[in-house]
Amino acid sequence: MRKTTDLIRFVMIVLGMLATPFFLKAQDVKLSDAEVASVAVVANQIDISYAEIAKKKSKHPEILKFAETMTTDHNAVIGQAAALVKKLGVTPKDNAVSQQLLDGAEETKKTLNATKKKDFDKAYIDNEVAYHKAVIDAVENLLIPETENGELKALLEAVLPALRTHLEHAEMVQKKVSE
Repeated sequence: MRKTTDLIRFVMIVLGMLATPFFLKAQDVKLSDAEVASVAVVANQIDISYAEIAKKKSKHPEILKFAETMTTDHNAVIGQAAALVKKLGVTPKDNAVSQQLLDGAEETKKTLNATKKKDFDKAYIDNEVAYHKAVIDAVENLLIPETENGELKALLEAVLPALRTHLEHAEMVQKKVSE
């Protein structure tokens, strides 16, 4: 019964994360460039935090390799974003979108941390697939359209192929973990 409850809770969190960009778009949220920068940094930090959990709980080589890639790649994006906002003199500004992402991430981290080791790999990689789909959607349909600064917009556009590659990698690992 506990396993079913955990699975239902996990699915609800993921669905909530997937719905966030659509909910926000439906609300006609307007973001300043400082708020867009905050959302971008937060989204990357969140995936790093998931990867850190995976590195502690998993023994599966594909999961560990994927988690290391997430840590490296998302830290690099944070570095690029930090350099750009410094150059532009913009301070990332907390906002409703970044707060919703953080709230959802806290629930997901609790769920991942509470997941038994034998079920962890599947739970982690399923979350990664869902998370990358949601982030790609948010970047394409919320962040890029809301960004006014050309350099910030170019950075977001440049990150999309990497996010798509992460999604493909996650889906590949998902198949291997399910075998």
